Amino acid sequence: MAYKLSPSSLNLFVDCPRCFWLAFVSGVKRPDGIFPSLPSGMDGVLKLHFDRFMAKGELPPELASLRGYKLFDDAQQLKIWRSNFKGIAWTDESGNTIRGAIDNLLVKDNKLVVLDFKTRGFPVKEDTHEHYIDQMTIYNYLLRKNGHKTQDYAYLLFYHPRTVNENGDVVFNTDLIRLEISIPRAEQLIKDALATLEGKMPDASKECGYCKYRGK
Repeated sequence: MAYKLSPSSLNLFVDCPRCFWLAFVSGVKRPDGIFPSLPSGMDGVLKLHFDRFMAKGELPPELASLRGYKLFDDAQQLKIWRSNFKGIAWTDESGNTIRGAIDNLLVKDNKLVVLDFKTRGFPVKEDTHEHYIDQMTIYNYLLRKNGHKTQDYAYLLFYHPRTVNENGDVVFNTDLIRLEISIPRAEQLIKDALATLEGKMPDASKECGYCKYRGK
């Protein structure tokens, strides 16, 4: 049987192999939680913001610390890669498809660099970026599988509210964090996830509250 995987579904596998197996094999998915609308709204306005600078051939002020970079300027290709319905996809010889949708791309020394926006309510912690290693690695894996050269790192751009001006405008702080990526890590993650789906129902993660509730 062929499967369709994404960075979010692979994150589910890392979080709890049993929930991952149940979702794909038995069709028993975790209940949908409440998804805040602010990150989605911020995602849209940030893409427009970056596209305006792309059209001018400039970097936005949030990236002023970077030297030797430019924004990826193929607007039509970027539109496809951003789409949740198309995105960047690759299908293996067994028919399994991995698909992901990016926020933006930089170019450094003729190689692509994935740039992802994150909106938070509070400043980042020392380990905040570690939660996104697999996501960024999968994006790079997909780009390379489609014949594109990428750097061995990605950037996360965090936005979090700082204050409100007298006129009511909310001011956001930004944190730009470089994240090292590993293609072998992506390959192993995908291999392990597919092997799990082909086997018997695995044990639940000890920290999985969904499985604890299900067991009761």
